[in-house]
Formats: sequence, C-alpha cells, structure tokens
Amino acid sequence: MNVNRRTFLWGAATTGIATSFSIRTRPANAAEFTYKFANNQTLTHPMNVRAKEAVAKIQEESGGRMAINIFPSSQLGADTDMLNQVRSGGVEMFSLSPIILSTLVPNASLNGVGFAFPSYDQVWPAMDGDLGKYVRGEIEKKGLLTLEKIWDNGFRQITSSKGPIETPKDLDGFKIRVPVSPLWTSMFTAFGSAPASINFAETYTALQTGIVDGQENPLAILTTAKLYEVQKYVSMTNHMWDGFWILLNRRAWQALPEDLQQIVSKHFNAAAELQRKDVMDLNASVQAELEGKGMTFNKPDGALFQEKLRTANFYKDWKAKYGDEAWAILEKAVGKPLG
Repeated sequence: MNVNRRTFLWGAATTGIATSFSIRTRPANAAEFTYKFANNQTLTHPMNVRAKEAVAKIQEESGGRMAINIFPSSQLGADTDMLNQVRSGGVEMFSLSPIILSTLVPNASLNGVGFAFPSYDQVWPAMDGDLGKYVRGEIEKKGLLTLEKIWDNGFRQITSSKGPIETPKDLDGFKIRVPVSPLWTSMFTAFGSAPASINFAETYTALQTGIVDGQENPLAILTTAKLYEVQKYVSMTNHMWDGFWILLNRRAWQALPEDLQQIVSKHFNAAAELQRKDVMDLNASVQAELEGKGMTFNKPDGALFQEKLRTANFYKDWKAKYGDEAWAILEKAVGKPLG
C-alpha cells in the first residue's frame, strides 16, 4: 500500500472522529492473546498506517490467535504515562522516541545528539547496526524489550510563530516546546533558549495559547498534527534525527509462544522498513503542502549552530554523561568526531 498525500488528506479530515476509537481487527474474545499497542501519533501518520497493516498480517498468519489493538493519538495517556504503563504491563506495546526514553534509559538518546547525523545514509546503517544493538541492550537492562527495527520519525526542524530562525542568536530567549528529555532541554539551553518540557499531547494547545513561541519536530508531524494552524515559520535546521522504538512489556512478550513472537517480530520489522520510506516520501513532498497552508520556509547554516554547541561545551558535557564506550560507538556511526 502506498501512503500518498491523498491518503493523508483523507485521514486528516476524519481524524477528529477516527482517533476517538482504537483500531480493532477482530473481537478480543476470538483471540488467544489480545495486546494493546499505544502511541502518540494520529491515525494518518505513516507509523499507524503501516502498523495497522502489520496487525492485520499478524492476525491472519497466526490464525486469529494473536490480536493487537492500536490506540493512537495518546488516547491512553501522555508519553511519560505510557512509559510507566508499558513497564507495569498496563499496555503491552508502546512506541516512543529514544530521546524521551532516555528519562528511563539514559544512553537511549545517543542518536539525538545535536547535528550528529548529516543524512539518512548514516542513520540506517547505525540504527540497524552497532548503535542500535547497543541501545537495545541498554533498554533490556531496564526491564523492557524492543523489536529489532527502529521506525522513522525523521530529521527535526524548528517552527516559530514569531519569525524565522536564521542564526543561533535567533534562539536566544526563544520559548520553545521540547519533549520531556534532558538532551533536548540541554541543547536548547546551550543556544540560550527557554525550553519547556511538554508532552506531545499538550503541544498544540501550548502553541495556540502562547505558552511557547515554537517547537521542533519532523515535517510529517506538522501536517498530521495540524501544527501549521498555530505556527507560521519553518526553519530547516535538521538539528537531530529521531525515531520510534517499539517497546514491549517483558512479561507479556515472554508469555507469547515462540511462533507468535516470530510472527509479530517479522511483520512489525517489515512494516518499519516500509514506514521509513513513507516518511522520506512524505517529507519530500510536504513542504509544498505546508507552504500552501501559509507556512514560510528558510534553510539556515547548520555549521553556525554546531559551533555554538561546541563553545557551550554541549558535546564535551554529553560525552562525559554517555561515557567513552557509547560516545565511540556514536562517532564511528556518524563517521566524524563530535565536539
């Protein structure tokens, strides 16, 4: 199934109705195992489009023994609430940015170090290779499991209601929403901004009411979450790459027979590969769509922002926090020394 703009526009038009329900593929009492998969994205985001396909294939291949109900749009709680629920078993599956996950697993946020990855050419070999393997090991140490393939959220851009971000000076005193994560707060503090840690479910309202002047997210989220309604300017900073790990409650996963584990892993990992291409395709076309909705784009010089982070000792401080082993894995993945 190709995820095209028509699909997204149709979905966006119906999100107000559709996202008040979970996606169900079969009655719960018809399955031997019925699990919940929670996430913070709308039904129209490529993650939920592909997850829905994966769920249907799992149901079919398992002969109806496995049913997974998808709860999008933070229906079951904000990110931090859901992280607690997947740890306790209140939900069995939950997708989360590794940078937010760092509130529990500190080194999970390695991929989000500011301006580390220049392009996707470095991202996927790293996350499917040694860097991803290292992070999955760190997650397991905290009692959770995760599937092998990380899903794409994309390179993040800064948006504003006040004006374009051209240089680091434009971020001085800038009130910006960031996810609940020390790495994000630290980076924008280094720029002299006033970062506010706000769960994604409250971001639209925070922008609408002026609690913050701007936020940062991949382009796909600007359209699926309708942030263009409350933001005017998009600065293509590419300041970090972000993804989604599919986190698993350990007891729930281990309760599944091995054949069902293999079926679930196979289809979710295959869906992740498709979703990655969807996000890239969407980001390649969405700028024109957002411009049509009144947003203005600019492309600042990333080297200026990197130098600001260096002089603020951002890289030096985070290398000390992550440790030499983890930092070496990151630098090998991105193919350059940082800081």
